[in-house]
Amino acid sequence: MTSAGDDLLFVSGISRLDVARDCLLASPCLQSGGRPLIMRWNASSAADAFNAVLDSKPAQRWVVWVHQDVRLPLGWDSLFLAAIERAQARWSQLAVVGVYGVVGAGSNARRVGHVIDRGNLLKEPHETPCAVDSMDELLFAVRGDTSLRLDPALGFDLYATDLVLQAQTAGLTSVVVDACCEHWSDTPTDGEVSASLARRVAASGGVFETKWQHRLPVSTPCFDVSRPGDIQAFTNTFIQA
Repeated sequence: MTSAGDDLLFVSGISRLDVARDCLLASPCLQSGGRPLIMRWNASSAADAFNAVLDSKPAQRWVVWVHQDVRLPLGWDSLFLAAIERAQARWSQLAVVGVYGVVGAGSNARRVGHVIDRGNLLKEPHETPCAVDSMDELLFAVRGDTSLRLDPALGFDLYATDLVLQAQTAGLTSVVVDACCEHWSDTPTDGEVSASLARRVAASGGVFETKWQHRLPVSTPCFDVSRPGDIQAFTNTFIQA
């Protein structure tokens, strides 16, 4: 039998050491040092940080992407692995596992998952594990023996949903499981955002909408995309004056 350390390898892109120290590096789950964590500093994209680890063909079966502003409670790794095992019993082609996402799209979209987001408990009523059509970027795991990779053109936005759509195209399954963690993002939950952030999201959104135009509509935890330009229009309404 393998241990959690044998089956999970954590990867994070670090841009602010203060945030990482207060959140990810302070995680009780990681405090013992028994769970390998690779930190990529000031990466140009999430793909830049994550794909190199997948390409190295690590010994661990699952490579976990986790944001620097996430805190993992004690025993989270064992909980996550147990949830993956239950999901694998239902979906033989399981390739991506996350903690929050969306099943369906448009008027049929339903949120799935369990996370403490900026102090607010999000525990959706939809049963888990659940095969999903979109996933939040805060935390997800990719089975290391697949060819799935993050798209560098998406920068730091929408890459998890892109990964789910890649998996579906390849006949693989993406699932959200119940493995609650804390997410302490400093991005406002509503109201205005900086112009630089809005431009970044809009740029990634344009790439995503063009790439997956044949699959629209797509609903993510942040956006409902029916046609190219929807994300740009949404971000325009929240730019600080």
